Amino acid sequence: MSTLRRAGPRKAEDRSQYGDQTRLGMIKKKSKQATWQKWFTVAVSVTISIACTVVLWDYLHEDDFKEVFARQTDILEGKFFEVPCSKDYESHKRFAGCTPTKCGRAVQDTVVNREEALKMLRIAKRGLSLGGSDGGASILDLHSGALSMGKQFVNIYRYFGDQINDLFDEEDFALYSDVRWRIQKEIAKAFGINITRLHLTKPTFFSRMNNTEAKTMHDEYWHPHIDKVTYGSFDYTSLLYLSDYKIDFGGGKFVFVDELVNRTVEPRIGRVSFFTSGSENLHYVEKVAWGTRYAITVSFTCDPVHAIEDPSLP
Repeated sequence: MSTLRRAGPRKAEDRSQYGDQTRLGMIKKKSKQATWQKWFTVAVSVTISIACTVVLWDYLHEDDFKEVFARQTDILEGKFFEVPCSKDYESHKRFAGCTPTKCGRAVQDTVVNREEALKMLRIAKRGLSLGGSDGGASILDLHSGALSMGKQFVNIYRYFGDQINDLFDEEDFALYSDVRWRIQKEIAKAFGINITRLHLTKPTFFSRMNNTEAKTMHDEYWHPHIDKVTYGSFDYTSLLYLSDYKIDFGGGKFVFVDELVNRTVEPRIGRVSFFTSGSENLHYVEKVAWGTRYAITVSFTCDPVHAIEDPSLP
């Protein structure tokens, strides 16, 4: 009996120790659960934050605070947006009745009809079929004969000789001249300048853009730039689009970089877009995502020293 009585306190003590250990285990378990729940909550919050940031970034990056100035589906008979002229023209010789005093950009969809634009597209495709850049941007300049070829340029009139007469005819060059003259008249009317003091200048060229990786700096067409800085002779720049946005290609919109909101022009076959060439019209072309984008850049100067003639067969 005495043995049993002596064992009683030890069992009570064991039970007490066991209870303490159990409670300690439960506390640790709850602590681990709380820690896990805390970190799970943090992880979910971080994941949601990252997802929201990515979505927001994608939204801002995609739209880039852009406003559509001309949609592909629009048919515009003359949309004009005026902006203050930059001081770029002050560092160049001024020509009364021509040097920009009114600046801005315009879009006109009735200068060149679809059939004429398709003929211009065929001229571009035939010429560019002779070569092309290894990267995503190729040009063909019928004035100088410059053609992208791999990572360099060749002169099609010297390089291909008489083959040129099999690709182009007098009708092609007559259409080219007529289209250039009509664009020149629209520019003179929009900016209130003397058409006889406005001259075609170089470079004036067809362009073909796709999503092929750039191989040289000439393929990187997506960088913002100022035409008057790149080409000092430029006073007015125009583009005639020869393919349709979202039909023939994706991406590739023309973007005017403005202070508060960028403004975009969606290419439409036959659409003419033109603008003063100074830093008031900083711009770039979005990367082409798919398909092929064709256009022709037609450039004008007020300085007769930099004037060029329309191209002709050799």
